[in-house]
Amino acid sequence: MEDLEPLFSHTPVLLHECIDALNVRDGLTYVDCTTGGGGHSFEIAKRLGKTGRLICLDRDDDALRAARERLSPFSDKITYVHTNYSELSSVLTEYQVSNLGGVLMDLGCSAFQQTEASRGFSYMKDAPLDMRMDREQPLTARDVVNTYPPEKLLKIIDLYGEERFASAIVTAIVRRREIKPFETTTELSDVICSAIPLKFRATGHHPAKKTFQAIRIEVNRELDAISPAIRGAADNLVPSGKIAVISFQSGEDKIVKNTLNELANPCICPPDFPVCVCGRKPVVKLDTKKPILPSETELEENPRSRSAKLRIATKLPIATID
Repeated sequence: MEDLEPLFSHTPVLLHECIDALNVRDGLTYVDCTTGGGGHSFEIAKRLGKTGRLICLDRDDDALRAARERLSPFSDKITYVHTNYSELSSVLTEYQVSNLGGVLMDLGCSAFQQTEASRGFSYMKDAPLDMRMDREQPLTARDVVNTYPPEKLLKIIDLYGEERFASAIVTAIVRRREIKPFETTTELSDVICSAIPLKFRATGHHPAKKTFQAIRIEVNRELDAISPAIRGAADNLVPSGKIAVISFQSGEDKIVKNTLNELANPCICPPDFPVCVCGRKPVVKLDTKKPILPSETELEENPRSRSAKLRIATKLPIATID
């Protein structure tokens, strides 16, 4: 069997900030919702003490295989689950977790998925159009590009990719697929590049980056999973338990921010009411009203961290919200 651990080796983003936030304690259970190669999980596992436990989730079987290799010194303390982190509450129920001390979510696409050509995420390497984090799911990037109506393609490229030339790109995609369906990443990348005015192709990021990001998010329904996972964490954490979420894209961060704000300030009474009558009580307090960003040192050592934002919240003790 192929040794995947080296392929997943990369520097975890905002590692020290996440570990400090989680405040790992003996006797509690922690969940890494997006295990990847196990970079964050390794540091959590080191701090579990004698009776602590770690549950590692990931949609990608390759990621879990790599994590098992990397985390083998702590194998007696770790449970691996192949699932979408939106199923966090179900996982906690299945494994009878009543002592949840912290939950970590590192959103987006792993470095391995982005660089491993065969997975079809990269606009830089030729491969079949795939982009599935979970290769057991049916929907692929090929399906999205070749079968989505133009108006739906336009919506996802505009919304998820924030691509200013979304309309021109969709027109080019539709024109090409009427002649021949897209099969590879290179075919798609070339058509995207051809739709962007020449003067904008030579500056900044790769011309296909935003569109590939948008299609990847659609294929994996990435934004749909965030709020259920955060709410599941908040429902199950012990008092003073921690939620730490790293986002890399503005759409992700908006959902994280709004969900945590709703949990911290759930009152729906009109602003002019003198007292709350809805009865909704805060579940968490926000540790970070503004996100934590990578330090200059981290940016120099790990350019991948450039767009990262970390938001943290703490589960409130029941006694404080009666």
